[in-house]
Amino acid sequence: MEHYVSIWPVLALAFIHFFGTRLRLLAGLPRSIWLSIAGGVSVAYVFLHLFPEFSEGQKHIQDIGGFGGYLEHHVYLMALIGLAFFYGLERAVVKDKHEQEQKDGQKIPSANVFWIHMGSFSIYNALIGYLLFQREEGALEELVLFSIAMALHFIVNDFGFQEHHRERYRRIGRWVLVIALMLGWVVGYMVEVSEAAVALLMAFIGGGVILNVMKEELPEERKSRYWAFALGTGLYATLLLSL
Repeated sequence: MEHYVSIWPVLALAFIHFFGTRLRLLAGLPRSIWLSIAGGVSVAYVFLHLFPEFSEGQKHIQDIGGFGGYLEHHVYLMALIGLAFFYGLERAVVKDKHEQEQKDGQKIPSANVFWIHMGSFSIYNALIGYLLFQREEGALEELVLFSIAMALHFIVNDFGFQEHHRERYRRIGRWVLVIALMLGWVVGYMVEVSEAAVALLMAFIGGGVILNVMKEELPEERKSRYWAFALGTGLYATLLLSL
């Protein structure tokens, strides 16, 4: 694959952070069908494309021996860690949001929690940027499928951030996430880690994607449309299985 081709999906993801929340047709209640479709696409990609890659990743982990040998049968543990980490982060944000509402009537998390939230997702974005560069080594098809799933996932995340942090996210947060994404891509250019490490990073991202999509879809007050989520899942699953 032509070198540096992954810069285009990275720039596309950065563009989403800059302008995604300005898509007014996606805002409001009930939840936009397009956000539910986007979430379905992301989850379908994780289950049908990322998870099958883990079996290959386990072989590389086995080769490193020692503690890695133990992880030979537990690469999914990293996906579980990713899911649990982002669940805990979401609960901390929601709890602080309610405390701030009782304290001063403003249903917005405190500045400290905002920075914890953005800091955690900066690592998340940096890992995605890094993995985008690493996927240049594979087929162009792999990079395109990953990029589409992450782009739609970023749209879902952006509306979640805006709902939690509002103007603070639009003014500061999105810049932090864009910088993290770009830095991750640059690190991918400068540093190459083992295939075992890449497999573990992908597993962590996979767990995070599942949690971050479902936390946006499940709350009753969102009035999400299940059929739209199922449609997105079904359409992308069909595409992935046909390739």
